[in-house]
Amino acid sequence: MVMQENRSFDQYFGTFPNADGLPRDVRGRFTTCVPDPRTGHCQRPFHDPADTNAGGPHYHESAVMDIDHGRMDGFIRSVEQSQDLDTDKTSCLVAGNSPSCVDVMGYKTGADIPNYWSYARHFVLQDRMFEPSDTWSLPAHLFMVSAWSARCADSARPASCKTDLGFPDRDGNMSSNPFAQQGWGAALGILQPKDADDVQGSPRKLDYGWTDITYLLHRHRISWRYYLALGTEPDCRTGQMICPPQPQAVSTGEIWNPLPDFQTVHADHQLGNVVPDTQLFDDARAGRLPAVSWVIPSGDNSEHPFGTVSSGQNHVTRVIDAIMKGPDWKSTAIFLAWDDWGGFYDHVPPPRVGGQQYGIRVPGLVISPYARRGYIDHQTLSFDAYLKFIEDDFLGGQRLDPRTDGRPDPRPSVRERAQGLGDLRRDFDFKQHPRRLLLPFGTANVPGPTPLPRPYLPPLPPSAPDALP
Repeated sequence: MVMQENRSFDQYFGTFPNADGLPRDVRGRFTTCVPDPRTGHCQRPFHDPADTNAGGPHYHESAVMDIDHGRMDGFIRSVEQSQDLDTDKTSCLVAGNSPSCVDVMGYKTGADIPNYWSYARHFVLQDRMFEPSDTWSLPAHLFMVSAWSARCADSARPASCKTDLGFPDRDGNMSSNPFAQQGWGAALGILQPKDADDVQGSPRKLDYGWTDITYLLHRHRISWRYYLALGTEPDCRTGQMICPPQPQAVSTGEIWNPLPDFQTVHADHQLGNVVPDTQLFDDARAGRLPAVSWVIPSGDNSEHPFGTVSSGQNHVTRVIDAIMKGPDWKSTAIFLAWDDWGGFYDHVPPPRVGGQQYGIRVPGLVISPYARRGYIDHQTLSFDAYLKFIEDDFLGGQRLDPRTDGRPDPRPSVRERAQGLGDLRRDFDFKQHPRRLLLPFGTANVPGPTPLPRPYLPPLPPSAPDALP
């Protein structure tokens, strides 16, 4: 599982052939026009080739505004009305809050993200992959590893946990205001990538007491690792698998690395499975990749503003190339997704599945020697489908179910069993000849944090702004 950051499906694949992309009329003109309250007009999608994007706020409250009861017309309003100091808003603040710095209606083409489009053409593109809930990065990563996001009064008592889509990590929570919680939590997670409860044997209470998937993997003796961009990263300029590691000053924030805060990971003595991503390249070369892996980026190659799109694509390509070159490729399936929509426009209203409200669509890709060639998967999916695939493939169908897993917690549902959730096994054809696709990548990232760019002012749409009806 390779998880990147903050992109909507329409921003990356809205013009991909035969996908459910940006709506057009018979002449090929975009029919969507999202209101811009400041100008009194509306803005249509426009091609935005910029390598750095601002995006918009992407907390639960902003998702509600963006979705607007299924109208999907609040994306510009959400940026202009946002009062938080998330990094995504910085470019607008620097530019004097000018409406011209709002780039949430911009989209990429195959010329802007050629490797991602190549993977989509040769393997599987999922055009109905939804974030598991309408919220931001931390809950998204919690859903990714546990199918729930909750706050626990006492992590030693799973029954004390209650659903929380705002800021479930108690560390540094200095306000009861949900906006302040999330903004402060995001900043703390980036500035303080590790806290006192992240070490084995810590006397401090952990944050998360419910059951995560590693608990079941450990019980079934299934190997796993969480590869984390931390410390150094191999920056090989000519594409070779081995080169001297270059220092990387940007560490992965705790908001993208929740497993060290789980009671189960400590109790099972599994903290050692959270490792620097440099080990991924060694494991791939030596043929010792674990059965289940997560690959998590750092700030500068995550595609989260203000990381560049190209740095993220280069990072993902290096990871995929390394796995394809190794002896484990013949039995590997890579699932590539982005954790939330990042405030960027998407036209598909998120559905409710199994009584749970999904979040806004994100890109999803399946890359494997047996992934169906050039296939667009129209099933309704979320990160729950990844857990379901792991459970079916390695655990004999065992679910994260408090009635059967031995650790009763009050999660509202067993999401992997939800009617309407698609099955990732349909994305494979095991009768076809196995294949791989090694792609080039550009110059490696410059070590260290990405500098704050000058505000990018995207071009206006080709036609004059449309007046609101």
